Amino acid sequence: VQLVESGGGSVQSGERLTLSCVVSGFNLGDFAIGWFRQAPGKEREGVSCIMNSHGRTWYTDSVKGRFSIIRDNAKNTVYLEMTNLKPVDTAEYFCAAGPCGLTCHRHDFGSWGQGTSVTVST
Repeated sequence: VQLVESGGGSVQSGERLTLSCVVSGFNLGDFAIGWFRQAPGKEREGVSCIMNSHGRTWYTDSVKGRFSIIRDNAKNTVYLEMTNLKPVDTAEYFCAAGPCGLTCHRHDFGSWGQGTSVTVST
């Protein structure tokens, strides 16, 4: 099982970025896939998850209406489209895979990528 993130960078407030997570070693549609982030000095938190094979999604309140999680099974890739970025979105972003479930909590996900950094300045 391998997950590789890319797409991070430094942007200004209000701009957009799309993160990509390419997975290998398992069928993307058979697992829950999530994006998590960790800011300096803070715990890793769930940002958005696709919870099951039917594509049910979850978003943390602070990103609703701004971020979209998209799964492309043909490309074995999950995207996180981030718009109207804010300085509070600055963090290391990780994608992770785990059993299909009901929550988007880091403890439910056992396979992790190495992370990609997002910095949003004013």
